[in-house]
Amino acid sequence: MRSETHVSSPIPRHLKALADTEPTSFWLDNSERPEPAPALVGATDTDLVVIGGGFTGLWTALLAKEADPSRDVVVLEGESVGWAASGRNGGFVAASLTHGFLNGLDRFPDEIDTLERMGHENLAAIQDAVERYGIDCGWERTGELDVAVAPWQVADLEAAAELIADHGGKPELLDRDQVQARVHSPTYLAGLYDAEAVALVDPAKLAWGLRRACIEIGVRIYERTKAVDLSSAGSGPAAKMHVRTAFGSLSAARVALASNVFPPLLRRISSYIVPVYDYVLMTEPLSAQQMSDIGWSGREGIGDAGNQFHYYRLSQDNRILWGGYDAVYYFGSKVTAERDQRPETFAALSDHFFATFPQLDGLRFTHAWGGAIDTCSRFSAFWGTAYDERVAYVAGYTGLGVGATRFGAQVMLDLLDGADTERTRLEMVRTKPLPFPPEPFRYAGIELTRRSIAAADRHEGRRNLWLRTLDKAGLGFDS
Repeated sequence: MRSETHVSSPIPRHLKALADTEPTSFWLDNSERPEPAPALVGATDTDLVVIGGGFTGLWTALLAKEADPSRDVVVLEGESVGWAASGRNGGFVAASLTHGFLNGLDRFPDEIDTLERMGHENLAAIQDAVERYGIDCGWERTGELDVAVAPWQVADLEAAAELIADHGGKPELLDRDQVQARVHSPTYLAGLYDAEAVALVDPAKLAWGLRRACIEIGVRIYERTKAVDLSSAGSGPAAKMHVRTAFGSLSAARVALASNVFPPLLRRISSYIVPVYDYVLMTEPLSAQQMSDIGWSGREGIGDAGNQFHYYRLSQDNRILWGGYDAVYYFGSKVTAERDQRPETFAALSDHFFATFPQLDGLRFTHAWGGAIDTCSRFSAFWGTAYDERVAYVAGYTGLGVGATRFGAQVMLDLLDGADTERTRLEMVRTKPLPFPPEPFRYAGIELTRRSIAAADRHEGRRNLWLRTLDKAGLGFDS
C-alpha cells in the first residue's frame, strides 16, 4: 500500500499576520467603555433635541449648553455613544474643514483663506475643551506627513507645497533623505510635513469624554433610543417639533439632526450622501527594537499621496493603525453590520503594510474592522434647515470629520438660532453638493469612478476622460 504525504504550502506573511485578529474596533475594545445610559421611556419636553450621539451630536449638545446653561438639551442615541464612525476612525483630528487644503481650494477658492483660519481656530478650540474637561484621550499635536510612494506623486507634493505656501501655510517639503530620516520605509521618495495640520487622538475616548462633559453640565443623554419619526405639531417658528422613539416621545422647540451616514429623518438628505465603507487594521505593540527599525520618533500622522491612499499612525502604546486604500460602495446604499468585515480588503491592507515596512516582518495584527462613512460629492460637510428653521442638519464629512464635526455643530446651532454669523455667510454653508443619481446609475457611476481612480494610480496619476468629466462637473469620488 502506498502512503500519501501531504505538504502544506507556506502561508504568506501578510495572511499569517491576520490569523488572530479581533473583528472589532481597537478603540471600542476597551474596558473603560461606559455603560450605556437608560433608554427614553415615556414623554418629555425639551428646548433642543439632538439626534445622534457621535461627535457631531455631542459637540452640538455641549456647545448649546455652554452658550446657554438654562437651555434644556437632550441627546438621543440609537445604540451607544461613539459606537459608529466616531469610535472606528483613525483618530486624525484635522485642522482642515474641507477634506484637505487642495479640495477646499478647488471647491471654495474665494473663501479658502477664511476656511483655513476657521479650521485652525476650531482645532485649537477642541484642544481647549479636551484640557478644560480633563478628557484623557491621548491628545498629541503631531502634525501630518504626506509621503510620495511613486515618482509622479513627488511632483504633486511639490505643487501642493507651493499652493499652501501661497495661502500663508508653512509646509516643509522633504526630499528622499529627509523623509527617510523621519520614518524609514523603502517606498518613500519624498514628503510634505505640516506641523499644524493634525492632532492624533483615541477617538472613542474623546467621544466618551465629551459624553461625560455633556452630562456634567446638565445635558440629558438617552442611549439605545432610536428616533423613528420626526413631525411638526404646527407651523411657524413657535411651533413644536415631535420626535417619536421606540418607547417614548419628545416635544422640542428645536431639533439638530446628527445621524450622518444613517438613514435620515429628513428624506431630502438621502440624495446627497452615500455610505462608503472604509477598513482598518491595528497591529500589536511594537518592541523597542521595532520602533528603532522604523524611526518615527516624531509620531506624525501619515498618509500617502496616491488617489487610493493609506493613512496610518501610532497609538499611545506604539501600535500602528493602518487603514484606507479600499473605499467600497455597496449597491442600494444600505448600512449593515455584515459589511463591517471584508477579508479581501484586510488581506490587501496587510500586504501593503509589509511592503511599506518590510523590517516589521513577523508583526501581527490584533484588530480588523470597518464601517460606513457619510460621503458626499464635494467630500466635505453640508448643512440645511427644515420646518421653518426649527430643524437643522449637517452631513457629508467623508471621513475627515473628527475635527470638522465641532465646526459642523456650531453652524447647526447658528442656523437653529437664526443667527447671521461669519460661519453662516460662508458659501460652503449656503450651498449644497451635487446630489447622487438614483440606483442603478448611482452604483454604476461610483464603481466606474473607483476603477478609474485605481487606474490613475497605475498610470502615473493620469486621469481618464471619466475622471476629467467629473472634475469639471464637481461630482466625484475620493477614497
